[in-house]
Amino acid sequence: MAKKFTASYEFQKPDPKFNSKLVSKFINAMMWDGKKSVVQGIFYDAMDIIVEKIKDVPPLEVFETAVNNVKPQLEVRSKRVGGASYQVPMAVKPKRQQSLAFRWILASARAKKGKAMSDRLASELMEAYNKEGGAMTTRENVHRMAEANKAFAHFAW
Repeated sequence: MAKKFTASYEFQKPDPKFNSKLVSKFINAMMWDGKKSVVQGIFYDAMDIIVEKIKDVPPLEVFETAVNNVKPQLEVRSKRVGGASYQVPMAVKPKRQQSLAFRWILASARAKKGKAMSDRLASELMEAYNKEGGAMTTRENVHRMAEANKAFAHFAW
């Protein structure tokens, strides 16, 4: 029996320029209203800006490192125990780590105003590559919350 096509990682096609599934996934996460060609243009422009600013490292490596730096290891989840809600720290699964990293990078880039999206995305990716910027701040806050609620870790079952 033929396998049914779904929009999953298994059927994901790598992007045309870098031949990377991670880039393709990021472009899909960034896309609004199905306008993939617009988003690809923005992303590749951002990569060109990164090439100009960081000479000694390939842009794909900068992107991958930035995403890996932003990935959270822990997060807090609400758990109801006997009428009270506790913020319980839990480990984050790899797929969720990736989607959270994408979401935080994009949210931080979109929050910056006054420049073209490609400029904002490039600066956010370079900041994340250097372990600074808005997305890294979000990650640090999530880790700090998990650390603060370590006392409730025994509720994580």
